[in-house]
Amino acid sequence: MKYNTEREKLIIPEYGRHVQKMVAHATSIEDSKEKKKCVEAIISFMGQLNPHLRDIPDYKHKLWDHLFIMSRFELEIDSPFEKPSPKKLAEKPDHIKYPKSNFTFSYYGKHIETMIETAIQMKEGDDKFVLTGMILNHMKKCYLTWSKSSVDDKTIFKHLDKLSAGKLNAHEEFEIINDVKATRKTTSKNNRNKRNNNNKNKKKRY
Repeated sequence: MKYNTEREKLIIPEYGRHVQKMVAHATSIEDSKEKKKCVEAIISFMGQLNPHLRDIPDYKHKLWDHLFIMSRFELEIDSPFEKPSPKKLAEKPDHIKYPKSNFTFSYYGKHIETMIETAIQMKEGDDKFVLTGMILNHMKKCYLTWSKSSVDDKTIFKHLDKLSAGKLNAHEEFEIINDVKATRKTTSKNNRNKRNNNNKNKKKRY
């Protein structure tokens, strides 16, 4: 009995050793008609092993590419698709540049700056004041998450003034939520109480 570590390395493990042996057998066939018949049977079987490939555009093309790769590009047969080359397979993918953004205050993130830009473009009125208030409350949440300590509301207002270049102001009667953390805890507690009450009601029914 041979261990898998002692056997030939699988080129595409997803297809298993049996398919790789079938491909090797097809590669060794000299009669063109018999080889074609054998290859078509292998392609059909590979498709059955990987039905998820059918959701991929040109999945037949992918199966043929896998077939040639498993034959180490030694299979000589007329293919309905262009035969892949070892050189092309060895090419490294293009480097994907990670988008970089310069933040005035990194702990607020890009979404806050986008919201501020949106609010600046709005017409003066209640809707603009409401959005500005939401932005300020969210800025305080972000700040507390980052610093893990309290923050003076004046600091949040100063940060908004800087981020908006002085173009965005809250309503004169607006006040930032005093304790965001306490609000979150209260909300979580209320949600737990609701779930507990629902579970009790379910037990009563049965």
